[in-house]
Amino acid sequence: MTSPAGVDPTAEPSGTGCSECDATGGWWFHLRRCAQCGHVGCCDSSPAKHATAHFKATGHPVVRSFEPGEAWFWNYETSEMYESGPDLAPPESHPEDQPAPGPAGRVPANWADTLRR
Repeated sequence: MTSPAGVDPTAEPSGTGCSECDATGGWWFHLRRCAQCGHVGCCDSSPAKHATAHFKATGHPVVRSFEPGEAWFWNYETSEMYESGPDLAPPESHPEDQPAPGPAGRVPANWADTLRR
């Protein structure tokens, strides 16, 4: 994948966790990073689906996994997955010691029962 419209390789991540979940005391399953502005949101298996909500609110179509060891991209507009893409500003993922689901201390004991599938 080359750098298409909707990807800004210089945009830094907004933080190490889902911005909205951190603001409200929520939790997430996995994290996604907007390739255009760097917003970090939770995935569609998370209770709040903030990464998709960010796309719907902003029109920013491309996200990259923000999980350690994952470099794939997803385009919401075309429903296409890319196994790799342009390098983005560091860091490439949340800290490796941050658990998934996370963050530590906010994940309910029955988290697996609450995942959206």
